[in-house]
Amino acid sequence: MNHTNYEVRYATNPQDFKSYDTQKIRQDFLIKNLFEDNKINLVYSHYDRYIAGGVTPKNGPLQLETIDPLRADYFLERRELGIINVGQSGKVEVDGTSYTIGYKEALYVGKGSKVVTFSGEGARYYLNSATAHHAYPTKLITQADAEIVELGTPQASNARTIRKLIVNSVVDTCQLQMGMTELKEGSVWNTMPAHIHDRRMEIYLYFEVPKTQAVCHFMGEQEETRGIWLGNEDAVISPPWSMHCGSGTSAYTFIWGMCGENLDYGDMDGFSPAEIK
Repeated sequence: MNHTNYEVRYATNPQDFKSYDTQKIRQDFLIKNLFEDNKINLVYSHYDRYIAGGVTPKNGPLQLETIDPLRADYFLERRELGIINVGQSGKVEVDGTSYTIGYKEALYVGKGSKVVTFSGEGARYYLNSATAHHAYPTKLITQADAEIVELGTPQASNARTIRKLIVNSVVDTCQLQMGMTELKEGSVWNTMPAHIHDRRMEIYLYFEVPKTQAVCHFMGEQEETRGIWLGNEDAVISPPWSMHCGSGTSAYTFIWGMCGENLDYGDMDGFSPAEIK
């Protein structure tokens, strides 16, 4: 029985984006239902050939399989993979070596790894994958290993903790970067002041969003912005030309993943809230 589903999303011209209505924006950029019991669900984006996915091995192990767009003998033949567990503790086996991954912990899997298997009832693995030119070692990254940055203030409603998990100061990668941002109680704005990074694309996964609450993710060019509403465990694609920030009706957490021209986390062009239209 095939347990892998995938879809392909194409790139968008920012001039065309200005004419999109709500339905078209959600169709092209919103990713829903990543986590389905006993399924691996993947979205292949033509922005930097980035892949986002979810794995939910409720009733037994699930093996990562190649998909047709890759034209590869196995998924990581020319790719690297980042995994963050947003569920209960579970195990990921990579070519015979098993790694136990707890809640909000990460695993980097290098290019050339042939057999990746996910297990653990209650585990929910969020995946990001980028093309790779070099085989770096697989590495488990716990919360204790993360590089932590505190940003924002309660007065600006954006006090938050950034945990850099899969970045080049923590683990060797080709171009993939992943981490998470946790909003403090009473704060709702993320990535504010906002920015773009024209040399990288990004995908956000919002989680720990209470059932009755929501997050509005803002995107588009600085002077032509649009909003897209998301619920718990929804993800959104952010093109290189698009700003990206969000505000929730309560505190929440999101995972950011990105790839592109460089591994310089600080390579971004920021602007103040007063400059956004």
